Amino acid sequence: MNFINKIPGPFLVFLGACSLSFGGLIVKSFEGATLWQILFWRSLFFILIVTIFLLLTYKTKVFYAFKKSGLPGLIGGIVLSSGFCGYVFAMYNTTVANTNFIIQTQILFLAIFGYIFLKEKISKITLISIFLAIAGVILMVGSSLSPGQMTGNLAAFIMPISFAILILIIRKYPHVDMIPLQLIAGIVAMVVGYLIAGKINISYHDIFLGFLAGFFQLGFGFIFITIGARNTPSAIVGIIMITEAVLGPLWAWMFANENPPMTVLIGGSVIIFAVLLQFLLVKKKDSLQVVKN
Repeated sequence: MNFINKIPGPFLVFLGACSLSFGGLIVKSFEGATLWQILFWRSLFFILIVTIFLLLTYKTKVFYAFKKSGLPGLIGGIVLSSGFCGYVFAMYNTTVANTNFIIQTQILFLAIFGYIFLKEKISKITLISIFLAIAGVILMVGSSLSPGQMTGNLAAFIMPISFAILILIIRKYPHVDMIPLQLIAGIVAMVVGYLIAGKINISYHDIFLGFLAGFFQLGFGFIFITIGARNTPSAIVGIIMITEAVLGPLWAWMFANENPPMTVLIGGSVIIFAVLLQFLLVKKKDSLQVVKN
């Protein structure tokens, strides 16, 4: 698995965002499973992929990996599990549009937390990209936001805050593998899903979708993001992650016959432009570094 570490961090984060973007399409495809049952099965298969990844990476030294991640890994796992649970609770108590919009505020929390706790400066280009990305998201879902469902709206903020804290921990300890914390997050989320769902018997069709959601969509997504965020500034991670808001509606349009309004297309174009600005900035910095060396 060492070859993954050789892939540029920003590109890994981008691949992770692409993987996570299939979440909405998969959830819409479930036949009869409740959201808490979805949380249970998705978490179960998420645990499976993370376990496989750890065994392939560390072989007989898996327990040493947990020990090395230490307290930051334990805290990160609990924080991430709260984000998993917050997503399900928000989807149950508020609209998808509200949830989608609130998730994208992670870009603000990443930039602010990175500046306060890691002393990461926010460049002018990154600042412009942040405002462009926010404007793009507002264009995409702003017209469908509803003022009600305050409980769900507040719960939705658990997601961007927990994600920002997770990236902050990864950036603070870049030489410590934080993949083990994801196993902790999956176990906690699975237990919560089981306790609230009451029963976990669902159709084979929905179990398969749970496999897709946990193993590929969530598993690959967070593994790529966790590794890529080690050497990618927090604000840039936030900008790239917002790609999820663009691709999600695209998959729904292609495979679920959901026709996005023009505002979604315009907003998506603005977000893509903001992401491209960040890639150009990273590429320019890498080129300057090569010249200096």
